[in-house]
Amino acid sequence: MKLNIERVFDFIKKEDFYLLDDIAALSRDMILSGECPGNDFLGWVNLPSEIQKDLINSIKIAADELKKKSKVIVVIGIGGSYLGARAVIEALSHNFNHLRKSKEREKPLVLFAGQNIGEDYIIDLLEILDDKDYSIIVISKSGTTTEPAIAFRILKNHIYFKYGKEADIRIIAVTDERNGSLRKLSDAEGYRTFIIPDDVGGRFSVLTPVGLLPIACAGFDIEELLRGAADMRKSILDNKTLETNAALQYAAVRNFLYHGGKTIEILVNYSPSLHYLSEWWKQLFGESEGKDGKGIFPASADFTTDLHSLGQLIQDGKRNIIETVLWVENSGRSITIPFDEKNFDGLNYLLNRGLNDINKMAMLGTNMAHSDGKVPLLSIEIDKINEYNLGSLIYFFEFSCAVSGLMLGVNPFNQPGVEAYKKNMLELLGKA
Repeated sequence: MKLNIERVFDFIKKEDFYLLDDIAALSRDMILSGECPGNDFLGWVNLPSEIQKDLINSIKIAADELKKKSKVIVVIGIGGSYLGARAVIEALSHNFNHLRKSKEREKPLVLFAGQNIGEDYIIDLLEILDDKDYSIIVISKSGTTTEPAIAFRILKNHIYFKYGKEADIRIIAVTDERNGSLRKLSDAEGYRTFIIPDDVGGRFSVLTPVGLLPIACAGFDIEELLRGAADMRKSILDNKTLETNAALQYAAVRNFLYHGGKTIEILVNYSPSLHYLSEWWKQLFGESEGKDGKGIFPASADFTTDLHSLGQLIQDGKRNIIETVLWVENSGRSITIPFDEKNFDGLNYLLNRGLNDINKMAMLGTNMAHSDGKVPLLSIEIDKINEYNLGSLIYFFEFSCAVSGLMLGVNPFNQPGVEAYKKNMLELLGKA
């Protein structure tokens, strides 16, 4: 993974930026020493290198068992209980996986529920599950979060009606080790369970069973994912200064620009399969930094698609935007522009050019245009989309986010504002 911040120095002075070295390094050291606000939620820091081999094996065994009996696996969760898993699964999957025949997939189709309360959504899902062999992974620390709790109650009713007592072995719960309604239900019904660590918050939990079990069920290599994260962790530990540590650079650039009036960051990708990585990133930074009247608003865009909708605003709108471009150098496959004798579309000048090459020119041209339009621009590059690189990206963003929050002067590991809507909703529903 490569981070490039050179274009930012068109807007800020290098010597001023590197004055942040001490505070960035201090934030890093506070995280590593456990002396920062929210230090009871730092279990993610050493997770990639300390996760037990026995846990990895038990996750793989459970995933294999579900894969043998299921054409579809429904993951029930919201926020950090589903976004990380979905980000990795969507990134690694065939773009039209849901339309492929079962024999072409060779892996279960992973679907998601509990991330909304859409009535049509759950009814449509039940119609699909009527004709499919399926299993459920329900992910919730408490078991009482409204959206996944509703989805699980409905789907639990459906799966028991369909399979009877066999449903017990088609349900796996990822929940608290001792407490909560889902723990009580799992113990009572004999569901297989995996534990959400007490010291890992939801948005940092993708490298725990919360993310690893669904990813393994989708047929992807969780050990490579963890290896990528572990190598990124080592790089962050080995490089202690702003000049050499990419995670510190990213955090410091964001804070420097924020204090200069840049209050929105757009994470841009040029690969459709990375859409849900952006969704995970938005939760990570939004919940971590958005408090005490502070925080950069995290937005995302899928280019070149959104150049035809958001492009005008980014180019010519209010100058309060930071743009971070996530680029994948190699697509892994190739298709080129064919010859057309009549050439009505005028594309013969691109004869035999690969689409990834054309996409790269679109990216470079857009970067030039937006930089000329006074948008500070950073870029993050990986060579290809695979488990290793996704693990590296996940840990990079997690650590950068923690540092950025501390530099901003907030506790990056709590989310007090999330409870406000829940309280009002439950009161309106008539809950005592």
